[in-house]
Amino acid sequence: MFRSVSVRREAVSDLVVRFVRKGSEAPATWPSESVEAVARAEFQGDAGQTVESFPHGSPRELVLGLGDAPDDRPDALLKAFSSAARRIAAMKVRAVSIDSTEIRGAGLHQAIGEAFGLLSWTMDEFLGSGSERRDAVDLAVWADDGDFDRELERGLALAASTNWARTLTATPPNVATPEWMSAQAVRLADQGLDVRVLDGEELRTERLAGLINVGKASANKPCFIRIAYQPEGTMGGEPVVLLGKTVTYDTGGLAIKSREGMKGMKGDKAGGCAVLGAMHAVATVLRPSFPVVGILVAAENSIGPDAFRNDDVLTFRNGVTVEVTNTDAEGRLVLADGLCWAADCETPRCVIDLATLTGGVVVALGGVFAGLFSNDDALAGALSEAGAATGERLWRLPLDKEYESYLKSPVADVVNSAASRGAHPVMGATFLSKFVPDGTSWAHIDIAGVAQTDADKGPFTAGPTGFGVRLLARYLEQTA
Repeated sequence: MFRSVSVRREAVSDLVVRFVRKGSEAPATWPSESVEAVARAEFQGDAGQTVESFPHGSPRELVLGLGDAPDDRPDALLKAFSSAARRIAAMKVRAVSIDSTEIRGAGLHQAIGEAFGLLSWTMDEFLGSGSERRDAVDLAVWADDGDFDRELERGLALAASTNWARTLTATPPNVATPEWMSAQAVRLADQGLDVRVLDGEELRTERLAGLINVGKASANKPCFIRIAYQPEGTMGGEPVVLLGKTVTYDTGGLAIKSREGMKGMKGDKAGGCAVLGAMHAVATVLRPSFPVVGILVAAENSIGPDAFRNDDVLTFRNGVTVEVTNTDAEGRLVLADGLCWAADCETPRCVIDLATLTGGVVVALGGVFAGLFSNDDALAGALSEAGAATGERLWRLPLDKEYESYLKSPVADVVNSAASRGAHPVMGATFLSKFVPDGTSWAHIDIAGVAQTDADKGPFTAGPTGFGVRLLARYLEQTA
């Protein structure tokens, strides 16, 4: 859509963008041509609807309908403004000014920056001589007051963190190995974060049984990645821990997927990529007053002489034993390592994990909501509010002791996959709960249905969405 987007400080523009709410008339201070455009019968001011005008002696104007959403809904403006941003991209204009008279609610200006920024994402790194590069422009945006400018820049910066997560997710598995993912994390050291990578014998020393077993059949060996932010001038403290499933490719292991089921499994690392994007936002935009730790559990679930098997029994760091009943339920095994580590080594304020964990959550919620599970009502409420504000919406599903009977094993504490497909996403969360100590505030977000879109939608083009980056950023902003 755009090659780049920046904020400029002067009001020179090729296009003026104005806003009108549904059922409202255009202000008399507008150029008469724009007033007349708003009055056309075909323009109702619905959210995302646009109409153009050509004032005499002035730049072209684009009027965007805001619908009747309340002023405190930045997610609604993000969705509506995406229509205008797409139209602006099609116009090939290079400088845009925005009249913010009708959008004064908190976070609304930031949402405009996010829309522009998210629509600037492309994945052309792997295009070769057989393809043409897309025709895109560098766009400069000017707003009519300094606060607007600052919020625009903040929105663009959060979009940049999200776009990095999208690029990481889309990177093919012959490039994006666990080792490569660790190298991307190390880049965050340049932003002042502390990065530590555990692999090889260190995984055994730390008793990270999930990573060892899931990753041992692959030539690309597993690793555990820890990224830490500590506020300047402070030491210690209870961090918010963000944990991401980072399965760089998932064949299903010995329980091999079908040809159709294996396609797109490079996206099984989307949770870890979202955590990397969120940590990038922590370092470059948010700078919270409390520590934040990001953990990526990175492995490739492959097939080979050393592959773990159905019927294997694994003993985890917290002493819980697991009978493997499905090697394609590997994500919860590596996440168990991350949950054990967080409890033992981080003294967390709370733990939030993101994972493309189950096909069942796609059946339940499609591509509209991510599934949310939590043992803490306050944490679940705060995450849901953050999701509503960013448009990365969450739907809470149950965690109940009665579901634990589904996971009973005749030889170990639990199985990793229940024989019944009933309550499939609940089973994944219930399994993970076995690695969360009593008293630890925890939330699990199953993003399997929302980590990618198959068609252009809102501010996203087809491909990874970076779901979770802006949600987590909003949550961290609202956390005291």
